[in-house]
Amino acid sequence: MIRKLAPYTKGYRVYILLGILCSAGEAVLELMLPKAMSNIVDYGIGGNGGAGDRSYILTMGLKMVLMALICLALGVGAAALAAKAGMGFGANVRDAEYRQVQRFSFSNIEHFSTASLITRLTNDVSSVQMTLMMGMRMLVRAPVMLITALVMALRISLQLSQIFLVILPLLALMVFIILRYVGPFFTSLQKATDGLNLVVQEDLNAIRVVKSFVREDREKEKFFQRSETLRQTAERAFGFVVTFIPMVNLIMGGTIVSIMWLGGHYVAGGQMLSGDLLAFFTYASEILMALMMVAMVMMVLTRSIACGKRIVEVLEEQPEITDDDAVKEITGDGTKRELTLSDGSIRFDHVYFKYHPDSAEWNLTDIDFSIASGMTVGILGGTGSAKSTLVSLIPRLYEATEGAVYVGGHNVKDYTMETLREGCAMVLQKNTLFSGTIRDNLRWGDENATDQEMEAACRMACADEFIDGFPKGYDTWIEQGGSNVSGGQKQRLCIARALLRRPKILILDDSTSAVDTKTDAKIRAGLAAYLPETTKLIIAQRIASVQDADRIIVMEGGRIAAMGTHEELLETSEIYRETFTSQNKMGEETVDGDGSPHAGNDAPAARETVDADRQTAEELAHAFETTMQEGGEAHE
Repeated sequence: MIRKLAPYTKGYRVYILLGILCSAGEAVLELMLPKAMSNIVDYGIGGNGGAGDRSYILTMGLKMVLMALICLALGVGAAALAAKAGMGFGANVRDAEYRQVQRFSFSNIEHFSTASLITRLTNDVSSVQMTLMMGMRMLVRAPVMLITALVMALRISLQLSQIFLVILPLLALMVFIILRYVGPFFTSLQKATDGLNLVVQEDLNAIRVVKSFVREDREKEKFFQRSETLRQTAERAFGFVVTFIPMVNLIMGGTIVSIMWLGGHYVAGGQMLSGDLLAFFTYASEILMALMMVAMVMMVLTRSIACGKRIVEVLEEQPEITDDDAVKEITGDGTKRELTLSDGSIRFDHVYFKYHPDSAEWNLTDIDFSIASGMTVGILGGTGSAKSTLVSLIPRLYEATEGAVYVGGHNVKDYTMETLREGCAMVLQKNTLFSGTIRDNLRWGDENATDQEMEAACRMACADEFIDGFPKGYDTWIEQGGSNVSGGQKQRLCIARALLRRPKILILDDSTSAVDTKTDAKIRAGLAAYLPETTKLIIAQRIASVQDADRIIVMEGGRIAAMGTHEELLETSEIYRETFTSQNKMGEETVDGDGSPHAGNDAPAARETVDADRQTAEELAHAFETTMQEGGEAHE
């Protein structure tokens, strides 16, 4: 673990080295003071036949003041250097962890809970960096003090030092026992922290659901249970520490009493000077304090090791999707460059996929079809039919287990993920907006987008209808997750964001489910008019959302159950026909006994509305295209 984290001290190793030297120097000088004090007692006060030596006292006193000032300077320097190195190391580890998480594919992220990743990025890193800061001080200072004090004590009295032969092994045994049993508790403590963070995160993210179902009491109980688990785990972990301290104090008290009793006899018998006894007593206290300090540091280090292992787990997690297979294309002048996405054509070549390699069943089975660039393709299927999984393979959010996916005539593995995903825009059903203004969120699609381009995109996505109603317009603040706008408003903002990207492939994953049918029709008509060369994949629950598509794919159980146009599927696919009938049983359109559709009483009016929306959308698309072209020229 230490070997894995050591590289992240880069840039701060000089601070660590200087901090260690300062701590060691401070400890050595501090232990020189008792001997100087002993000399003042024995030779200054007791010199000249008991008359005292003022000159000697003054000289040694000045030396002690100088050593104390140097100790102070070294202590301040060691503390400052430790803080600098610890904070820098923590920042490096956090940055490395976060960068690693950003490289994860969806399958990698599923190995860790969100709460666990947050704990590893915050609490665990803080624990490790505090250990480094403490280690530079106490873990260096304690051994130096222990060895130096022991040497000085032996020099003063070899006989009296024999008491350490009993005390030191006893303390070492106690430290070993405590560290042996406290380590697993600290690992459990971090897991309990993960559990508590998970409850808090879920409760805050779903606070509206909690309140709507009047489940506040249940959530309080759940929080109390997790908090109680954390409390009990912490009590067991730190209970050993609480037990350790009184035992050490008892041993220290016994040692001091023994030294005073034996030392008193030696002084009375003329075998030892009183000043030496005073110095020995001080060194004995320093030895015991150093041992206690080592024990405390080791317990902190034990917890830090548990946290460090959790950090290393994230750092060593190998991203399942990488750019290792990306190829370079040869340009006209013979140079190599990254392969570019030329068009939006898509081909699935007998693709099989499952989320877990050990799973017995495939989530996708023998998916084989081709889509020409610029086509509009609808994807229908019941819940769990793997519609979203299918489209997630196109931008390599997941990797095909068997078979291959081709985009723009090349295997998706041939592109860098940046190139591939910049050419694909996905609008999900569970849309995500970030804290910031509407303008900030739209610029996720194009960070250089002008106000005119954003307004044009919002008109195409029918988002201008509500943005213009906000007092601050595009400067309206969006709360985390878009909690202060409705589901339909979030969907339209996300569609506008995707339009600003000008993608080769546009994937709408049930992204108009929260808008009314009229708005849905206007958005689809606008997309068809504005993005004629963009391949559009529309996942929908409503057949009305995809019936005008060039091709419709019907999914069932991870397989393609049927494929064709709206009219073809009405004749050939029982699943499609049943779905169509159930959605239109109110009279918009009915199906004859032979399976052929005919118009209901409301169909002409509905068709007129759609045609009017399409005309309006085409006019908006023309204006949008003009705005985008002008914006592109301005960017150039």
